[in-house]
Amino acid sequence: MLVLSSPSGAGKSSIARSLLSPGKDAGAPEVTLSVSVTTRPRRGSEVDGVHYRFLSERDFAVMRERDELLEWAEVHGNFYGTPRGPVEEALAAGRDVLFDIDWQGTLQLYEKAREDIVSVFILPPSMAELKSRLERRAEDSPDVIERRLANARTEIAHWQEYDYVIVNDDLNRALADVRAILAAGRLKRERRPGLEAFVRTLVE
Repeated sequence: MLVLSSPSGAGKSSIARSLLSPGKDAGAPEVTLSVSVTTRPRRGSEVDGVHYRFLSERDFAVMRERDELLEWAEVHGNFYGTPRGPVEEALAAGRDVLFDIDWQGTLQLYEKAREDIVSVFILPPSMAELKSRLERRAEDSPDVIERRLANARTEIAHWQEYDYVIVNDDLNRALADVRAILAAGRLKRERRPGLEAFVRTLVE
C-alpha cells in the first residue's frame, strides 16, 4: 500500500499519474490506483470512476455507516473516502495499491495496516510556487485557492508522520525518488512471499 499525500498543487497527482502509466518495458502499470469517493463537485477535466467516484453526501454517509470505507475525511468542506472492497481485492491478488489521500486518511490507514504501508509526503519548494501552480491549474476560483493555501499549512505540519518526504522542485526527479521508494518497499523481507522457502532450498 503506497500512500502519497501533499497539499493541493504540490504535485502528488502528477506523480500518481506517472506511476499508473506503463513503464517503457512493461506491459502493465506498476500499481493499481485506489479510486476515492468524494462529495466534491467534478472538475471539467475529471472523469467519474477514473479520478474519483462522485457521490452525494447522502450516499457517502451510507457507505460510511456500512463500514464500506477504509478511511474517510472532510477536506475543504467536502468528504473523501477509500472504498474497502476494491483495495482488499487488489491486495489479495498480490497487487500494489496506490493511495492519493490526505494526512487524516493516512493516519486511519495506519491504524488498520501500518506494516503494509509505505507513505510519502510531497512538499512544494515554496508557498509562492504552490500558489502559482494552483493558479496555473485554472480549475479553482480565487477564494478556493486562498482556502487551499491556508489549509496547506495545516497539512504540511504533518510531514513528520510519513516514512519519506520529497521536496518537489523538479517533477522528474521527484518521480524517480518515488519509484525508488516503491522498489525498496517491494524488496522488504516481509513483503516477499516464498523467500523463506527459496533460502531454505538454497542452503540445502
